[in-house]
Amino acid sequence: MATLIPSYSSCASRMTGGERRLAQRLEAKLGDDHLLWYDVPVGPKALHPDFILLHPSRGLFVLEVKDWKLDIIKAANPDEFEIETQSGQRKTVDSPLVQARDYVLAMCSLLEKDPELVQPSGRYQGKLICPYAYGVVLPNITRRQFDSQLALGQVIHANLVICKDEMTEVVDPGAFQEQLWAMSHYNFGTTLTNEQIDRIRWHLYPEMRISAKQLSLFPKEPADILQTAIPQVLKVMDLQQEQLARSLGEGHRVIHGVAGSGKTLILAYRCQHLAEAMQTVLVLCFNVALASRLRSLMVEKGLTKLVTVRHFHGWCIEVLKQHQLPRPDHRQYKGAEYIQRLEAAVVAAVDAGKIPTGQYGAVMVDEGHDFAPEWLKLVAQMVNPSTDSLLVLYDDA
Repeated sequence: MATLIPSYSSCASRMTGGERRLAQRLEAKLGDDHLLWYDVPVGPKALHPDFILLHPSRGLFVLEVKDWKLDIIKAANPDEFEIETQSGQRKTVDSPLVQARDYVLAMCSLLEKDPELVQPSGRYQGKLICPYAYGVVLPNITRRQFDSQLALGQVIHANLVICKDEMTEVVDPGAFQEQLWAMSHYNFGTTLTNEQIDRIRWHLYPEMRISAKQLSLFPKEPADILQTAIPQVLKVMDLQQEQLARSLGEGHRVIHGVAGSGKTLILAYRCQHLAEAMQTVLVLCFNVALASRLRSLMVEKGLTKLVTVRHFHGWCIEVLKQHQLPRPDHRQYKGAEYIQRLEAAVVAAVDAGKIPTGQYGAVMVDEGHDFAPEWLKLVAQMVNPSTDSLLVLYDDA
């Protein structure tokens, strides 16, 4: 079964009917060594192909899906299609084949800047190390209908399209795969290594990159791995981490795992994702040192205008100051007693409406295993009800 990123359950609601069927077929009919991305921004220009497929020996594929029925296509040429909208109006759109081609060529251009990802010699010297291809999926047009329309065949070659009857639930996996491989014009006969696949992901998905500062959150990492200079050493989230990060969706979420499993990396990605959507984010943790390192990471990513990182009790002090409310006298109360009175002061102020709730588009808690139940109740109240976005990470140990 192929790996789809984000997971099908998290992205099906924003897919068209044809995209859902194709996602199901790609997952079910392709093997475990196939990687799929649906509507994930690519590269510095944040391009949005419908589906990207990466296979160690078959290479890189881009598929554009159009849920058109035959009768809405009024005219077609190599560059543009004229279609009829639901309202009966006609409009001109880019050819889906041109869209797919332009996406894959842009990806190749990006990847070919890395000397480790190009052919070192021979006829294709300097070109991408793996094959690439592109095509169109027409989930509401059968092959017979496609063949009956001479104009379609003139602008989309027959081998570059998958039709409705070629992507049914009962289609033979081998036949379905042959439809895909027929889109490629060449085969280098080489197989991508895991390291090369990670390099491709590093270039295509910058948000998955792991920087030196992120690695430094985990002191057990050897020092030399902190050097992320191109092209010698590149670090990127593993596939399980990427799929989880992209599949979180909205609402309340809990992520648990052992130390070093990448929970904090996922938190950092989530901060960037929400900040790009212009949401304010509050990140709280128990450890002062971890809060400092996370704050430094947000500075590196340029997220400090929208992302606030604090350790829990530092945030308690700050929020009382912000609303000009009294704090416990640190000269009178020491240690645990001061902390207890500080917590009680914030809880009481929130209950009394002196500190407003719902201040942040999202709240994230790292080291959730160190948070008392009343702390979690308090920080949950800081989430804006319209987003209802609360993420809690904790250590299984």
